[in-house]
This record gives sequence, structure tokens and C-alpha cells, in this order.
Amino acid sequence: MDHQPVSYRNSPLPPRSSPRFAIALGGNLGDVPATAERAAGLLASFVTVVARSRWHRTAPVGPAQPDFWNAAWIVATDLGPHQLLDRLLAVETDCGRSRAERWGPRTLDLDLILAADGRTVATPVLSLPHPRWTERAFVLAPLVEIAADWRDPAGVTVAARAAALGLPGAAAGAACPRSRQA
Repeated sequence: MDHQPVSYRNSPLPPRSSPRFAIALGGNLGDVPATAERAAGLLASFVTVVARSRWHRTAPVGPAQPDFWNAAWIVATDLGPHQLLDRLLAVETDCGRSRAERWGPRTLDLDLILAADGRTVATPVLSLPHPRWTERAFVLAPLVEIAADWRDPAGVTVAARAAALGLPGAAAGAACPRSRQA
């Protein structure tokens, strides 16, 4: 099954009672918070952003490159996980994302991390929860701010996963002045 990015335009806006997902955002090229705000506008046609973490400045994983700005959002949507992933990829592309190098620099990265209802997906194009989310402080530090009590499929809370990496509570990070709650 081929999951190519699809158009996200003209999708109905979901009610706030729709299933919720955690999305990790990141980037290290250009004005990342401004790019994320542009992405929020594009996402608004098919998700409701329920909560936003503050921005965290983090060292890159992979090749030498500038530091990243990372955040997390909780979104509500009536889309299924595969449909949501397709639309996230389309938004990345519209925001200038290029996939020239694995773990390379980027204008925007939107990763589907975790479902509030604990659902799992394991296909060639999508793993939910994200396969390495529990190992990445740049995902957990923002996520614990807005979803500390969420449980993964193993029943472990986001707060416990963050504490396992030495990130108790709302972990310290370099806050970006444009960070705000939705």
C-alpha cells in the first residue's frame, strides 16, 4: 500500500471531542516558530490544536547541523492515523521540507507520536506510537508539558517515560517567545 501525501484542503474541521494525537514538531532551518505557525494554519482544516508545549532548543541527532527547535502539540481529529500522517507530510512539503538526508537539517518535521486512546499501528509506513519516542528527550521534554498523564500501550505515562530520561515534570529548555497554548 502506497501512502503518498495528499491534499489536506477543504477537510471538515473536527469537533474537540474527536480522537486526540500527540504530534512532535521540530526544525532547524529558517524561523522554525514562524514555520510552525504557518503549519498550524494549514493543519486547521483537518485538526483542532488542543494544546501546545513551549519551544525547546536541542542539539541535533545525526550529521553536524544547527540546533533544533522542538515542541509538541495535542490535536483532535476525525482522521485515522494513516490519513493524519498523509496530511502531516503534505503540510511539511508545503512548508518547504526536503528529505535529502536522513536526520538532516529541515524547515519542519511533524511526527505522529502517540494516540490518547492507546491505539497502535504497525505498517510499513506508520508505527504508532513512534518507534523511538521513549528514547528522545527532544520529544519527551515538550510532550510531558501537555500530556504528562497520557499512557502508552504498555500503560506507562508520558511523565514516567520523561523521568526515565532524567526529565522530571516540565523539563527545562530554552523557551521561545512565540510559544503559547492553543
